[in-house]
Amino acid sequence: MLVPISITEKAEAEIKNIMAHKNIPIEYHLRIGVRGGGCGGMSYALGFDKPREEDQKFDINGIPVLIEKKHYMFLMGMQIDFFEGDEARGFTFVNPEIPKRHDT
Repeated sequence: MLVPISITEKAEAEIKNIMAHKNIPIEYHLRIGVRGGGCGGMSYALGFDKPREEDQKFDINGIPVLIEKKHYMFLMGMQIDFFEGDEARGFTFVNPEIPKRHDT
């Protein structure tokens, strides 16, 4: 099955750092999913979890990844990135197919 997402080098390094230093059990994988919409549309979720029967499993650059089958189509083409700023840091989901909005 086609891997629906990509992970940037910065995000990959941060995920591997978390896995190595935050006592994530070896049997846990990175779970990527979506949460229901509302006015703001969908939101995306990252966390560590044990595999379940309804999961699709992928290996992305040595990171074991889980995606629930029902979330697969919503994640197709998404890219996970990691940013560090002066006041915030965290993971972001970017759809490279959608041009970035430039405020004027």
